[in-house]
Amino acid sequence: MTKFIFVTGGVVSSLGKGITTAAIAVLLEKRGLRVSIQKLDPYINVDPGTMSPFEHGEVYVTEDGAETDLDLGHYERFSQAPINRYSNATTGSIYSEVIRKERLGAYLGKTVQVIPHITDEIQSAIEQGAQRGTDVAVIEIGGTAGDIESLPFLEAIRQFALKKGKGNACFVHLTLLPYLSASGEMKTKPTQQSVGKLREIGIQPDILVCRCERPMTQEMRDKISLFCNVQPEDVIQEADVETTIYEVPLDLKREGLDDSLVQHLQLEATTSASMEDWEDLRQRFANPEGEVEIAVVGKYIELHDAYKSIYEALAHGGAGHRHKVRFRKIAAEDLFDRGPERLLDGVHGVLVPGGFGERGLEGKILAVRYAREHELPFFGICFGMQAMVIEYARHVAVIEGAHTSEVDPGCKAPVIDLMREQRDVTDKGGTMRLGAYPCRILDGTRAAAIYGRDMVLERHRHRWEFNNDYKRKLEKAGLRCSGIYEARGLVEIAELSERPFYLGVQYHPEYKSKPLQPHPLFAAFVGAAIDYSRGETAAAAAQTLEAEA
Repeated sequence: MTKFIFVTGGVVSSLGKGITTAAIAVLLEKRGLRVSIQKLDPYINVDPGTMSPFEHGEVYVTEDGAETDLDLGHYERFSQAPINRYSNATTGSIYSEVIRKERLGAYLGKTVQVIPHITDEIQSAIEQGAQRGTDVAVIEIGGTAGDIESLPFLEAIRQFALKKGKGNACFVHLTLLPYLSASGEMKTKPTQQSVGKLREIGIQPDILVCRCERPMTQEMRDKISLFCNVQPEDVIQEADVETTIYEVPLDLKREGLDDSLVQHLQLEATTSASMEDWEDLRQRFANPEGEVEIAVVGKYIELHDAYKSIYEALAHGGAGHRHKVRFRKIAAEDLFDRGPERLLDGVHGVLVPGGFGERGLEGKILAVRYAREHELPFFGICFGMQAMVIEYARHVAVIEGAHTSEVDPGCKAPVIDLMREQRDVTDKGGTMRLGAYPCRILDGTRAAAIYGRDMVLERHRHRWEFNNDYKRKLEKAGLRCSGIYEARGLVEIAELSERPFYLGVQYHPEYKSKPLQPHPLFAAFVGAAIDYSRGETAAAAAQTLEAEA
């Protein structure tokens, strides 16, 4: 029988519930348990797919094509839990399903209400999110205790835990111990009030995880235990990490969080396995052998979470080489005002990530051209790959009027064009080419050397594609189309094979990178940037590729 852990948050938002939830999964997996993870979001959007990145950060795409909350990226990076469309539910998706059923007459003429119909639907979503064969399902509740939007979810998990019975459900509440510099002390009152909010609706936390800037004293632990009705050993400190978020499982392990969870849920778990792999990872981040600087040229560069998976994947690639990756975040539009020579001077690699719309495109093309002409390692992802193709078409293949029909529908040479099946689509939500598709990699290419195999499965999120009408002319000019979705003949990878790393992909490899298993493309890109920082040339890389072939 599956056991359930519900993770709630209090005091303030952005405490790191997603990372804490992911860390809990890691600790339970180390105890030999099979874990699933789910995020319940209180916003009314059906999913985040139609939101601006400035609103909610990046949209994380699952293998089966769901557009989900960025916290699911943390879940998948940290743990081995299977993540799919049932791993994320929102107020919008819950209400949509209830209304659909009401229209079908499923409620037999009854008045449809928040209780029991909405709360029942939330509980059904929780059951769906718990994968078959799961020992423990970990469910993060979005929002903050006291928010109006979160109340139906909190009521639903209260009912759910009651139905499951003692020992089958556990409440973990993440809270904050603020430090007041004027008085030189941390305060427990916000935690007490946050727990009070939960207790008002019938939820008594079993475990408190307390975020803090400074170490918590035993006196504070005892005070929190007394006022919040939680055992002292279940008051867990989660101090701010010094180097990387991947320290969090190690810190929570030292605090005994996994022991508390095993006890509360009466789990038959093995003794904790070694955390040596995570400790080695921490050492790689804490004691790098060198540094490399990567320019990320994007449209939403002001918000770090807009490219969260990109930054994490770059960091994974760096850790694999025992190097720290420093990010030079550059707004694409600024390249027009200040010039690429000034903004990109001194970097060891350039990455252009995905995006939509006209704003920033010409700036991205300037960055691509600078990287090509200065033989900088270059990595284009989704819209970044399209910018790479447009730049090459304009300045090397000399295709007059080369552009994307996304920006200029009437352009003379749409080297990037709308996919055929997208031409009659009017709805914006969940209608792109989404999820994992196979890509055949051609022999003798840079991509083949990096992946070490001829078939990969990568995740997509786009409407426009490489226009095959211009493939022959671009390849004649030297651009190699090295990865193909064979069922449709779509170009998935384009590269300059003679370069150490000058490559664009239509898919999003960042979604499949893990700290302990860096994605091959990010590992190779960072490796090429390290070589560039040491003065290694494209000619040497071409000789290496020839030898590998």
